[in-house]
Amino acid sequence: MRVFGYGRVSTADQTTDNQRQELETMGHAIQAQRWFSDKISGKVPASERPEFSRMLERMEAGDMLVVSKLDRLGRDMIDVMQTLRALTAQGIRVKVLALGDTDLTSTAGKAVVGILAVVAEMERDMLVERTQAGLARAKAEGKQLGRPSKTSDTDRDTIRARLGAGESVSQVARDFGISRATVISIRDAATT
Repeated sequence: MRVFGYGRVSTADQTTDNQRQELETMGHAIQAQRWFSDKISGKVPASERPEFSRMLERMEAGDMLVVSKLDRLGRDMIDVMQTLRALTAQGIRVKVLALGDTDLTSTAGKAVVGILAVVAEMERDMLVERTQAGLARAKAEGKQLGRPSKTSDTDRDTIRARLGAGESVSQVARDFGISRATVISIRDAATT
């Protein structure tokens, strides 16, 4: 079994040295060619991190990934769960030191993953509830929802007039600094 280590920090002035040292202190000697780390925001999903992706290309069934903390695997519980499922599907074992050096593919680890799945689902549901409540409150306060329009009523009348006079959609879009799709949408809205 080959052991891989992964670390992540958010800013360029930080290093993953402490994370690697934690792994080694807990008895996980990681060979240089099996240590991968990203200097990237935690908001970026694990699947979109360059070094994490490069590491996955080298891993095979039976290998083990060791990380210091669960948040190294993903930006939130939903991302962590997706990452864990993908690794497990490939036959890769995952150990998280902050969870008591727990192997998340063992029986106890699977129980932890089950609890994390419930937490992830609850997090997703709460996010939807908060979003819906915020939208309802904004609507009740009379706020305009959605992206503000790039064109005013006068602009839209002018666009329709210019199109009616035979000007091309592309030329009108360039003149107003909007997309062709927006011009077409304005044109089509007048006919409905």
